[in-house]
Amino acid sequence: MTTYETLDLHTRVARYEAAVEELRSAHQDVRVVLQDQVLYERWHQLGADLGFVTGANGSPVTTGQQHDLQGLNQQIPQMSESWAS
Repeated sequence: MTTYETLDLHTRVARYEAAVEELRSAHQDVRVVLQDQVLYERWHQLGADLGFVTGANGSPVTTGQQHDLQGLNQQIPQMSESWAS
């Protein structure tokens, strides 16, 4: 392999590595958009389909069975703490 071929190979490898890094960065950007927007909206829609309603400020409105679920959700951290000790 000549010096010219070696330099050409190193140049190509450097360009390939830069392209891979750019692709990883773009992948991370797309992932953030999906998590922050699309996935959140889908969870919100599923929650609405299941009867969980949010108020104007985004906080859950609890009535009836939802109030019971909220009470259970508050007990879960307490149970986790008792198991941890």
